[in-house]
Amino acid sequence: MSTPPDRVHADAVPPAVAKAADVLAEATRTRAACPPVRTFFDDGDLTSAYAVQQLNVRRGLDVGRRIVGRKIGLTSPAVQRQLGVEQPDFGTLFADMAVPDGGEVAAGRLLQPKVEAEVALVLGRDLPHRECTVVDVLRAVDFALPALEIVDSRVEGWDISLVDTVADNASSGLYVLGGTPVPLTGIDLRAVTMTMTRHGGTVSEGTGADCLGGPLNAAVWLASALAGRGDPLRAGDLVLTGALGPMAPAAPGDVFEARIPDLGSVRVGFAKEGSER
Repeated sequence: MSTPPDRVHADAVPPAVAKAADVLAEATRTRAACPPVRTFFDDGDLTSAYAVQQLNVRRGLDVGRRIVGRKIGLTSPAVQRQLGVEQPDFGTLFADMAVPDGGEVAAGRLLQPKVEAEVALVLGRDLPHRECTVVDVLRAVDFALPALEIVDSRVEGWDISLVDTVADNASSGLYVLGGTPVPLTGIDLRAVTMTMTRHGGTVSEGTGADCLGGPLNAAVWLASALAGRGDPLRAGDLVLTGALGPMAPAAPGDVFEARIPDLGSVRVGFAKEGSER
């Protein structure tokens, strides 16, 4: 599994990083969205933004949360153009973010959720190389699954820049995995198709090629980026490779299902108001 980030010493954390991390952590705790945290940093300061993310990941580990993998964000060229960036970002996945296939998200658990369909990869080997290749990823992947990522933002109104979403753990919320593992033998992930419905009506469509040219490309980018940071992907890690189509907002009572014919389907519901648990 992923090696936990280096322990962050309180006296080594810049005040702006600590303040931004506190603001996002408080928004998570109170379920009350906060203003953008980009005001704490220079525009485009990804080093500080990832330091904020790492600090809150470390805080999660310190209270017993368990890292199970990583997610890749900003894999859509359209979204990259919107934010003025030329590369994806990444966040950390914890075990307590998993929702069972066909399960229900309790009302009030998230602030402003949106749902997107993805290909999930589960690794059987480490990916330690700073210059990872598609062959490395193909050898390392144990199996694939269809997935729904329920993204969320602690920033009010999704008023985010790249710095905001990176600091906010790449706008992570929850995730749902299909239950039938599929080996990659004979599957072209670039060519897979996806249809996501809400109450049976189509709300998103796409293909594997819409995710950074293909989910394997996204995995190569992530593996290289993490190895370069000294925190490589490990055997057993889960990787959410990025959206295959547009995200859709979720409201209480909604039911989403994504179908990727080569991989299967995955489903999740959102509890109606008044059913918090």
